Amino acid sequence: MSEITVVLVDDQELVRAGLAMVVGAQADMRVVGQASDGQSAVALLSRTPCDVVLMDVRMPGLDGIEATRRILASADAAASEGPKIIMLTTYDLDEYLLDAINAGASGFLLKNAPPDDLLSAIRTVHAGDAVIAPSATKRLLSRVAASPTPTPVPQLDLITEREREVLLLIAQGASNGEIAGQLFLSETTVKTHVRHLLSKLRARDRVQLVVLAHTSGLLR
Repeated sequence: MSEITVVLVDDQELVRAGLAMVVGAQADMRVVGQASDGQSAVALLSRTPCDVVLMDVRMPGLDGIEATRRILASADAAASEGPKIIMLTTYDLDEYLLDAINAGASGFLLKNAPPDDLLSAIRTVHAGDAVIAPSATKRLLSRVAASPTPTPVPQLDLITEREREVLLLIAQGASNGEIAGQLFLSETTVKTHVRHLLSKLRARDRVQLVVLAHTSGLLR
């Protein structure tokens, strides 16, 4: 089993200590660094590669949203995939969620989430998927779908009809297993279609595919 390396970013030392205990107790995870603010996180990640970052949203100085943008921009500039970033917040607010997704975060969880949910989220984003707190998912889709003017996405012309069907089901919240059942495909084939969609639409994960499908007007 490959080890998942994790960096913790939070301005509260007690929170970092708690996260370190939970993550460090897992046989497949290891904490490789900690930072107390966004600026320190950017500097740390520039010299300490890792798989997953647990990033607080609200911090003094550089906040977690902007730190995420800078970390992933640096990775893109270096032609590196960069770490998967899970935003952690005490506040279940729409603007934080949308900002986190636009910044490139692969996950958004509340700090009061059970430890098992946090650990599952780390493993999920490391595997290439995305995680959003259940309480926020429906509001996100409602808010994005309510956008009055669709945003043209030229890359949609590049996808096949089957890929479009898969994208529509992803946008409706279907899992790979559910998509396979509805389209009479194997899960392996669905995963291949998802990989092609991520590549053609230049999306980092399923959450960005969902947002793209809604903002483009594909579901209208």
